[in-house]
Amino acid sequence: MKKLTYLVALLLVTSIQAQNLAGAWESVITDENGREVKIAVILTDKYQVATWYDNKTGEFIATNGGTWELNGSTVKELVEFDTRDSTRVGTTVTFEIRIEKDQVTIVESGDVFKRIDNGSPGALNGAWLMSGRKRNGEIQERNTDRPRKTMKILSGTRFQWIAYNTETKRFMGTGGGTYTTKDGKYTENIEFFSRDNTRVGAALEFNYEMIEGRWHHSGKSSKGQPMYELWSVREK
Repeated sequence: MKKLTYLVALLLVTSIQAQNLAGAWESVITDENGREVKIAVILTDKYQVATWYDNKTGEFIATNGGTWELNGSTVKELVEFDTRDSTRVGTTVTFEIRIEKDQVTIVESGDVFKRIDNGSPGALNGAWLMSGRKRNGEIQERNTDRPRKTMKILSGTRFQWIAYNTETKRFMGTGGGTYTTKDGKYTENIEFFSRDNTRVGAALEFNYEMIEGRWHHSGKSSKGQPMYELWSVREK
């Protein structure tokens, strides 16, 4: 009975720690070429993404992510995509962190991350998978269980989309930055875009609506084309 009570308490502590880390975090470092690099991290209760990009120009450098959990001071990640090393996809990595209020330090590298938000105020905090599109007035569903995924991860102020395949380990593209939600309008402010660096600095406004638990996202794409997407909360 004591062992069971201890296990339940440990799980509760781990869950609370994970919730406390949820949100957006940033670190600015100088790389070996003297370039100022921003590392932006978004954590939901189960999924995470980390991205490196030039802090001045927005030039995309790298990204990786997948599922994560925290046990004590040890972070364990199951890698789903990694632009620097695709052989890591499907593997589990662990590293130690030190948590001090609104600051997290990666013990091995010494990189210090400061909290940007805790999951608010944006209304779309969480991990989402594209689950359909509307074309010619009809919804075309998409299977979210397949290896080919388009995922969006949002904190309270930051967003990032990632297109990748966990089976082939192929990475197709990503973009991200900050966002706001107000009066049915969802606005993205692009800080990096792996496919086209000229998009950096653009602000894109969309309509958004929650219908039966799905995020309906409509407007014009970064290329100016009409679009209507449906996104579902990622469950697994």
